[in-house]
Amino acid sequence: MRRYQTDNLRDILLLSQSGTGKTSLAEALLFNAKATTRLGKVLEGNSVLDFEPEELKRQSSIFSALHNYKWKNTGVSFVDTPGDSNFASEALLGLKSCDNALFVIDAIDSVKPVSENLWRKASDEGLARLCFINKMDRERADFDQVLEDIAEIFEIKPLILTLPIGAEDSFSGVVDVLNKKAYVYEKDGSGKFTIGEVPADIQDRLEEVYSSVVEDLAEVDDTLMEKYLEGEELSQDELASALSTGLSKGLFLPVFSGSALLNMGVHPLMDFINSSCINPKQRKMPVLKNKAGQTKEIRPEEDEIFCGYVFKTMSDPYTGSLSIIRCLSGTLSPDSSMVNASRKAKERIGSIFLLEGKAQKPLELVGPGDIFAIAKLKETKTGDTLLSESLDFTLSSPTFPEPIMNMAVTPKSKADVEKLLPAFQKLMDEDPVLKVFRDDQTGEFILSGMGQLHIEIAVDRLKRRFGVEVELKTPRVPYKETITTSAKVQGKHKKQTGGHGQFGDAWIEVEPLERGKGFEFVNSIVGGVIPKTYIPAVEKGVIEAMASGPLSGNPVVDVRVTLYFGSYHEVDSSEMAFKIAGSLAMKKALDECKPIMLEPIMEITVVVPEECMGDVMGDLNSRRAKIEGMNARGKYQELKAQVPLAEVLTYAPVLTSITSGRGTFSLSFSHLDPVPYAIQEKIVEEVKAAKDAK
Repeated sequence: MRRYQTDNLRDILLLSQSGTGKTSLAEALLFNAKATTRLGKVLEGNSVLDFEPEELKRQSSIFSALHNYKWKNTGVSFVDTPGDSNFASEALLGLKSCDNALFVIDAIDSVKPVSENLWRKASDEGLARLCFINKMDRERADFDQVLEDIAEIFEIKPLILTLPIGAEDSFSGVVDVLNKKAYVYEKDGSGKFTIGEVPADIQDRLEEVYSSVVEDLAEVDDTLMEKYLEGEELSQDELASALSTGLSKGLFLPVFSGSALLNMGVHPLMDFINSSCINPKQRKMPVLKNKAGQTKEIRPEEDEIFCGYVFKTMSDPYTGSLSIIRCLSGTLSPDSSMVNASRKAKERIGSIFLLEGKAQKPLELVGPGDIFAIAKLKETKTGDTLLSESLDFTLSSPTFPEPIMNMAVTPKSKADVEKLLPAFQKLMDEDPVLKVFRDDQTGEFILSGMGQLHIEIAVDRLKRRFGVEVELKTPRVPYKETITTSAKVQGKHKKQTGGHGQFGDAWIEVEPLERGKGFEFVNSIVGGVIPKTYIPAVEKGVIEAMASGPLSGNPVVDVRVTLYFGSYHEVDSSEMAFKIAGSLAMKKALDECKPIMLEPIMEITVVVPEECMGDVMGDLNSRRAKIEGMNARGKYQELKAQVPLAEVLTYAPVLTSITSGRGTFSLSFSHLDPVPYAIQEKIVEEVKAAKDAK
């Protein structure tokens, strides 16, 4: 038996930038619905949603958390996502889990780029969107400014459903616009309120907002508009129906206001979720696709095949790996089986759980709209599609941002070396943005993430959960070397021993190629002065010599090598001899061709508040950046530039400091450029000193 039928389910995803109070609002929802016995608070460490040690230490959400409550015969499940861009994958995958997106906007800091990006993603996924303007009790809270920013940045009309009564210290409650009633709250977090008349000082504002809201709702339906234009009053049922329709079509953004921490203004929001947020049957459903591009529709009905999307993987100390799944269609019960369509593997289902923070409750049956967990699935990873039948169709996964910060990882002991990669693999299964790889050029293990915090959290979890300790350091820059002039040289290897000797003689011409062309080997031997069987050996020797340039020991690129002459000995010549000859010739040529060092140049896009633009540009200029252009994005500016990788290896914490955490950036490789002579000399001296020290 299911806990709730699909029509009586509401799935809510809490979204926004970090620090807006999403978790505090979720705690208020649970407390008001009596799903918890006290109002949990993040700063006091007693939140039921922020329970991981890393979250308790930093007093901020790092991982998505799930819970549910019952409010007036409607079951509401929600996913509380972290707002820090370091943990972007949690929110992006969460978009696949819910039908409604509740944006929590800070009444002081308004809309930041992270929220703007999530808004676009939620729109693309077809989620119904509503908004709660939080922290109306705080100093500098500005309700009207946030409304202006929402209209400009989200490009949608705000539909004000609750007006704040006062602001900052004088904030005392909210006015229900459509019912024209005031909710005056106690400020002790109890959520207790009295319903009364609207204060006289906001009566005029209420009438103005009410007229605007009714007009916007009338525009949802031609019949309502006709009735409205004829001067007839719209009933509460008609307004409620228009609210739900307009919300599902994205015609406006319903806006509520309050203080989550003081549990003020939350009740009208809860009533709206019940009455107007869409249920799983009303959502625009994703489609299944196969490799040929064919599609298969999903109907959110119990009599359809089971289709589930794995939007999160987490490790539990008691049950092991937990796959968190949103059911899109069909039903699933314990002790059954299904097919992982993404990996063509059959999975056995044991128990099915409902997650309530870190607590788990067994479920007998799940259906469309249910969010649940299954333990110990052997093949299943985040982003996989689960079906009750073996079909070659899957759901699409989100495109994740590329990591922007790399750190070199060094295991502290030999035992840690053996456990390192398996442990990191488990972390990457949970976090698709996290990357670990070995740099072929430098030989270092590189941990890539969205920022300093992302990497630090990964290292903390590595130690806590797997007992693996590592040290972090700035990775070496993968410089390259190239040449600037041409040269013709001979490489001759001649060695006489007691038996057969060794003889190889190769003449090569070495020339610089255009940047980015790599390596080109040309065989111009005529007349058989070097037998064809030895020519590949010469090329191998050349390539080996290019692996370590004369300046810094880094690989040599953008070179053409032409083998044009040589000689051989019928008895003493061999492939090894000609390989050594090719290597000797190339090393001699590199010394003569005026080598230089090349450094990676990155394309960087930085989004910062307007008031920080001057400081950010000054900092980038000091990093040898070349500014390419700027674009306005609401109250923010987007700056594009090219900058050497060596200058931005630790840029994330610097940008955070300059912008007080309000700036974001992304990096991608552009090209290689010569290293300035003074910097090259310094690098060469450091390399030489390191060799001498050995």
